Amino acid sequence: MIEVQNLSKAFDGGRVRAVDGVSFTARDGEITGLLGPNGAGKTTTLRMLYTLMKPDSGQVLVDGTDAAADPLVVRRRLGVLPDARGLYKRLTARENIDYFAHLQGVDPATLATRREALVDALDMRDILERRTEGFSQGQRVKTAIARALVHDPNNVILDEPTNGLDVMATRGMREFMRRLRAEGRCVLFSSHIMQEVAMLCDRIVVIARGRVVADESPAALRAQTGRDNLEDAFVAIIGSAEGLAA
Repeated sequence: MIEVQNLSKAFDGGRVRAVDGVSFTARDGEITGLLGPNGAGKTTTLRMLYTLMKPDSGQVLVDGTDAAADPLVVRRRLGVLPDARGLYKRLTARENIDYFAHLQGVDPATLATRREALVDALDMRDILERRTEGFSQGQRVKTAIARALVHDPNNVILDEPTNGLDVMATRGMREFMRRLRAEGRCVLFSSHIMQEVAMLCDRIVVIARGRVVADESPAALRAQTGRDNLEDAFVAIIGSAEGLAA
């Protein structure tokens, strides 16, 4: 479980408040969507969750561990697909996966078992021994996700996991996310694709101007705004938030 409590982050000497008192909980066995318009503070929030940035104030708890107090323990409990996939292009897909497993202290026997399971789950057998330089977007994402999950974390953070994927790869990625939820993991992901969010999410956290403006199930958000579909509900929520801030 990931708990975010009153998280804040400012830039430019404090003049730009990218994240301003964000609080929410992403629970085990659920897919939580983090939504917001460009510049809302989503990516900054995610980077603080996986300890790439330090918050100015507030707290992140991962399975009860304070990310600021013990970031190494938190990193072991997280599997992260960042906005920049960050593969080592001269390494094969297998070598990328194995390298991160070694960094996480995974023993060779366990690594072999986990790698094989991920390769089958992500349908990446055909690219396993290829260097990642020249990979398609879908192949890069598959490799990055396998690398992120090889140490078997309970909490998974996915930043735009289907960005740039074709239809078949997108369907495969959605099914993989459902599998993570069925295994009881905490899945937190950001996306701009409302159809995807509606299909996958148990709960949706909407951020605007660095603040949480909604935290409900998809059905509750539609009912709250009186809209029939999630995209219209999202636009209405953002419009209300922008109006209050004006």
